[in-house]
Formats: sequence, C-alpha cells, structure tokens
Amino acid sequence: MQITIGVQNVARELVVELDGTADKIAKDVLKALEVGAPIDLVDAKGRRVLVPAGMVGYVELGTDDARRVGFNL
Repeated sequence: MQITIGVQNVARELVVELDGTADKIAKDVLKALEVGAPIDLVDAKGRRVLVPAGMVGYVELGTDDARRVGFNL
C-alpha cells in the first residue's frame, strides 16, 4: 500500500510503500498525530522513515488492492 505525506515548507511529497492494511496504517498515523509523536514507518524494503508530527501537512492513503497486470480484468 502506498502512503503519501505532505510535509510543511517542503516542495516534494514523501511517498512510502508499506506492508499492511489502510485501517491499521491510518490508526498508527492518527495516534502519532494526536500524541504529537513522530510518525514512525517501516517501508516494504525495511527502511525506516520518521516524520515529525508538527510538520505534517496531509497524509494520503492508497488502496489495499494490488495492482492488476495484464489484459484479463
């Protein structure tokens, strides 16, 4: 699942590919924002991403559906 985070005063978005469901990731992000703690994410390749809660402009969650490949829809 892909998550996009807009950081204040930064022109580029932060795009991270995560393992997990949209509901679980949304709960984790909301919990961090409520407490004021950094958003702590581990991407699909094992890299760790920390974003200060006070700098988050927006968070966009992708869908849980895997991409389809080929012509058979």
